[in-house]
Amino acid sequence: MEGKVMKSTGSWYRVLTHEENTYDCRLRGKFKIKGLEVTNPIAVGDRVIMEVEDEVENTGVITDILPRENYIIRKSTRKTRYGHIIAANIDQAVLVVTLVFPRTSLGFIDRFLVSAESFRIPAVLIFNKTDLLDDEQKAMQQELMELYESIGYTCSAITALNKEDIHRVKVLLQQRTSLLSGHSGVGKSTVLNQLDNSIQQKTAEVSTFANKGVHTTTYAEMFSLDQHTFVIDTPGIKELGLMDINEGELSHYLPEMRALLGACKFYNCTHTHEPGCVVLEAVEAGEIAQTRYYNYLSMLADEDSHR
Repeated sequence: MEGKVMKSTGSWYRVLTHEENTYDCRLRGKFKIKGLEVTNPIAVGDRVIMEVEDEVENTGVITDILPRENYIIRKSTRKTRYGHIIAANIDQAVLVVTLVFPRTSLGFIDRFLVSAESFRIPAVLIFNKTDLLDDEQKAMQQELMELYESIGYTCSAITALNKEDIHRVKVLLQQRTSLLSGHSGVGKSTVLNQLDNSIQQKTAEVSTFANKGVHTTTYAEMFSLDQHTFVIDTPGIKELGLMDINEGELSHYLPEMRALLGACKFYNCTHTHEPGCVVLEAVEAGEIAQTRYYNYLSMLADEDSHR
């Protein structure tokens, strides 16, 4: 029978069938996805074929994985050259970011957006902990939101414990399967808990000494807000190394650069030094944000993935 993976612990998978039954399943043998070296062959959001093993204990065996519409992947932090699939078959990727306690770097935001763009997954930025910002930080947040909105991304500034703000988040999630991601400590679990009373994810205070969050989500898990609205929570991401994006196509995944595709003097322009490069001209003219361009160079050089 067919089902959807709702939770993954790495060795067991909770599968929800079309008949609304839930089974804890293991894999039959070793799964290999053609052309993909990954640490987790099955991810939350995957559609699978399973066989019931024990009706009383509600256990089963996954025998096959159905083709994915899309997925978000990052470099494995444990195995070189391997990737780790964060989630599969999603309608949108929602990144929760904070300017304080802890601070989310622009490099991390841009890497996440590029990952989503590479599979044409719409992305949303939620700026949390607005109540902790001083006037200068609020002005900076507003500038960032205007920047990302100007290149096509939906942005929302919230305080996770504010009911009106949470209602706005609910509207953004409605009728979709959404991945909720971000650094540890940005308030993902708090946002989830506010979305639905039945969700009770652990939360923890951010260390004021290191200004870093504590991992409270251990496994990736999908929650149902209603019959057509699903949210995938994942453990906080410290680093986001890009996977399967080559040098020549990277600029295609930054909307403001994609808009200039084919306008450069050279067809294989890297937008780094070439004469007649319209991207460099746009950066010089202030039409492309310098932060976005510098992060493009960082990704091109495959530099530190959490700056």
